[in-house]
Amino acid sequence: MQRGGTMTPTLYYLPPSPPCRCILLLAKMLDLPLDLKVINILEGEQMKPEFLEMNPQHCVPTLNDDGLVLWESRAILSYMVSAFGKDDALYPKDVRVRALVDQRLMFDLGTLYQRMVEYYFPTMFMGAPLDETKKAKLNEALGWFDDILKGRQFSAAEQFTIADLTLMVTISQIEAFGFDLVSFNRVRQWYKRCKEFMQPYDYEELNGNQALVLAEMFKEKLQK
Repeated sequence: MQRGGTMTPTLYYLPPSPPCRCILLLAKMLDLPLDLKVINILEGEQMKPEFLEMNPQHCVPTLNDDGLVLWESRAILSYMVSAFGKDDALYPKDVRVRALVDQRLMFDLGTLYQRMVEYYFPTMFMGAPLDETKKAKLNEALGWFDDILKGRQFSAAEQFTIADLTLMVTISQIEAFGFDLVSFNRVRQWYKRCKEFMQPYDYEELNGNQALVLAEMFKEKLQK
């Protein structure tokens, strides 16, 4: 595997953020030390000139590996496992399998995670009422994911990959928000399998507990 830079990569992040949680979990899996710097987006720290100079899109997570600056968590996941992974299990080199991993990553980015954001975040950050049409869209995406998992133990390969990692974090947040997953049996079984796989990597500390932090923010806004 090609290695990354010679310095410890710096991760600019916010602990409850689902995309940031993916990066922290993967770093734990890879036994990769990170120089962690919290960017409190709720207080506008991402708009400071020094951060904008590095990342004009001013989003987290942002990774700086010895001058290579990346944002968008799924791109960071792909880079980290390619640069620092001991083998290709998490991001297989086989082009057909990797194509499925990439497709699932994009499904999470553009469909499942996006629809979760569209349903919950207007309430959480702006106090807007929940939109039932957005709930139906999220339900539709979960149905598609349930179909994707037909006959599969994991989402893209015979083993756990970075596609499962990002999808697992999204599902964990949807569950923490209180969305009813009872209709999606394959999703629930896959999610249980992924959580069991991730327990040795501080899953609850890095993801489960932080999903509840974000859910509590949502519930506080919902009650106002």
